[in-house]
Amino acid sequence: MFLPLNIFAPRLQIMKKYIFLFVCFVFNVSILSANDIEGRGQISGRVTTSDGQPAAFVTVSLEGTKFSTLTGENGRFVLRSIPEGNYQLEVTLISHGRIARPITVDNKKTTSIALELSITDKELQEVVITAVKNNYSIRNPSSSLKLAQPLLEIPQNIQVVTSTALTEQQVISMSDNLIRNVSGATRLEHWGDLYTNITMRGSQIQAFRNGFNVVSSYWGPLTEDMSFVDHIEFVKGPAGFMLANGDPSGLYNVVTKKPTGKTKGEISLTTGSFNLYRGSLDLDGKLSKDGKLLYRLNLAGQNKGSHRPYEFNNRYSFAPVISYQLDDQTKITAEYTWQRAEMSDVGSYYVFSPTGYATLPRDFTTMPPGLPTTKINDQSISVNLQHDLSPNWKLTAQTAYYDYQQHGTSMWPSSVNPDGTMIRAVGIWDAKSKMTLAQAFLNGEVTTGEVSHRILTGIDVGTKDYWADWAQNHPLDSTGAAFDPKAPFYGTPVNGFPVYDRSLNLEARAVNGGGTIDQRYSGVYVQDELGFLNNTIRLTLAGRYTTVTQSAWGEDVQSANRFTPRLGLSVSVDPQTSFYALYDQAFVPQSGRLADGGHVHPVTGNNMELGIKKDWANGRWNTSLSIYRILKNNELTADPNSPPNSGLSVELGQKRAQGVEFDIKGTLAKGLNLTANYAYTNAEVTKVTNGVTDYKVGDVIPGYAKNTMNAWLSYKVQDGALKGTGISGGFTWLTDRATSNWSKTNAELNLPDYFKLDGGLFWEKEKIRLTLNVFNVLNEYLYIGGYYDYLSAYYWQSEPPRSLRLSINYKF
Repeated sequence: MFLPLNIFAPRLQIMKKYIFLFVCFVFNVSILSANDIEGRGQISGRVTTSDGQPAAFVTVSLEGTKFSTLTGENGRFVLRSIPEGNYQLEVTLISHGRIARPITVDNKKTTSIALELSITDKELQEVVITAVKNNYSIRNPSSSLKLAQPLLEIPQNIQVVTSTALTEQQVISMSDNLIRNVSGATRLEHWGDLYTNITMRGSQIQAFRNGFNVVSSYWGPLTEDMSFVDHIEFVKGPAGFMLANGDPSGLYNVVTKKPTGKTKGEISLTTGSFNLYRGSLDLDGKLSKDGKLLYRLNLAGQNKGSHRPYEFNNRYSFAPVISYQLDDQTKITAEYTWQRAEMSDVGSYYVFSPTGYATLPRDFTTMPPGLPTTKINDQSISVNLQHDLSPNWKLTAQTAYYDYQQHGTSMWPSSVNPDGTMIRAVGIWDAKSKMTLAQAFLNGEVTTGEVSHRILTGIDVGTKDYWADWAQNHPLDSTGAAFDPKAPFYGTPVNGFPVYDRSLNLEARAVNGGGTIDQRYSGVYVQDELGFLNNTIRLTLAGRYTTVTQSAWGEDVQSANRFTPRLGLSVSVDPQTSFYALYDQAFVPQSGRLADGGHVHPVTGNNMELGIKKDWANGRWNTSLSIYRILKNNELTADPNSPPNSGLSVELGQKRAQGVEFDIKGTLAKGLNLTANYAYTNAEVTKVTNGVTDYKVGDVIPGYAKNTMNAWLSYKVQDGALKGTGISGGFTWLTDRATSNWSKTNAELNLPDYFKLDGGLFWEKEKIRLTLNVFNVLNEYLYIGGYYDYLSAYYWQSEPPRSLRLSINYKF
């Protein structure tokens, strides 16, 4: 369970050509920050409570102007690009009025001020944390997205799934239906709860954690348990210029829980259908009296069955975090996460039939009891350093090491006969992954005359290695004694259970079987957002240069490098409304083995996007509307004539995804919360690589729905005998669903429409919350699937029938 001590050995051979430039830039910024700022003036300060604690997430503004901001977790704030003059600086707190102080701003100078609220830290926590953080909408992205500005001003579609939504909808894993909170997101088959596999804007999006790309193979990372997750950010469109190797369709960024400086805790117990028993504990507090040394500890454990017999998915997690405030300018945070999964064979979730989808019972399985379990240990450790060079400039550096170990099997038929009988086979799937990642970036602001500048620059480096043995295969059945789904036999198979040769270490077995992937990357990027007319017009100019060296499946080492530009425009019509336009490019090196033995090219693509964002009722709820077009070149997709774990792919020439997305979320009225969205997506092949005959121009891209609609509404009674009682419910509706994979013989065969209705009741009083949800209320037979040419069979993975979950949360 313990990580090696040498995991953070520097990789100077990758970094040396970037570090000198970055250090020089930081040095020049330090000199610049020591001098007076150019152009207009600014105000910096700190707000504290009556007992001396930092006042986080309170509103600071200049009376009668548009200048407004929220204090950070340390109570600090900065108001920038303010014209010279005399003002009233006010701090507003819901239900506690405001405090105001006169202040004078001089051009080219910073005015500092300290403000103290009349309430204690405990009272502030009850007022602000409940009102601002624990709702369905968030104004600012996490610092791991590197964008130090409100979401309203960012020229890109970014949607956030908050901790409140996760709790109310009883989401316990990334595999649960959390994507209902994001327009246009769908989920494909996922080998049970092994990995998430979210598709958006026509492609599988990348998985990030705290700003790091944590994908080392197509089958990862392991789905995060929600016990240590604070919220999830969905970034639509390219973001590779600042978040390492990205995808033109987007990414999701899992933001983990950090110490808040508040002494508090929460215990949660959940039970439900299919033998679900789960408990979690969240502890948050101080390790020193002065509040400089903080901790956060999250623990969780669950036993979970399935609507299919013999399946189970037991999970355990341990996630301690420690942060230390060295001084007012410097903070360091160390985080360790361990997840343990013990689950039944990951391929048992799939069902096959030559006659059509859903032609077998929803709870049907081909898995016999007695197969070896799959065991996974997933560990990570990270260190984050944040240092304020000045009120205008902040340096962030972080490094992380990820270690993944898997010991298990995967069922997959070797043949399916026309009468539905099949030869079941069980392949070994031992795997491990090691990733060493590092980033350093700088955020700052300067003014030149009447123009303000938000600067972002940084470097990324990383190594990723993946080894897998899937070269050993054991047939459970034999010719003349095939498995018959119409009369299934679940005793000991005629060929017995598999016994694999593990005498060699995994690395050697992976090399012998062609199951290796490795990647080395480095990149440098810079962005300048120019603000005109008191920052009501914002022009973004950015670029990134990325170098990647990689090999896969025993092939020769390949190298690639590319410069990718970014151009954005955001215009504030008023303080609550902005229009934006974006042009961005992506560069994503690929690991794969072409079925024809050819050379794999990196993915290149561009995104053009227009949108409008609006905050309503002082930010309590917001809406966004965007239209986009993405062109993506050279993307690998599985060879339709080979098994899915064969590692063989073909390369598309070009595909185009375009569509419209609308999101609304937040508190519409007191006690009434809504998340709703709609997306129209159209993704198709526009060019075919020479020599590829499996696809043609106009073919629909697999794995998405043209129309996706979601809603989740909750209402809590505010007064009277039923105060604290609430009702919630929502639906997911997908139409014009494409199959999950390519098929030459059934290319036109789409999946049927999908409609799922969920709903429940809850009750809250002070520190206790009871939640009861019923999922798939209509008891529909829901599934995802496709058609495999090489098996001449349909395959699908069914979702549970009507089921329920009951949770009790107690805060202390």
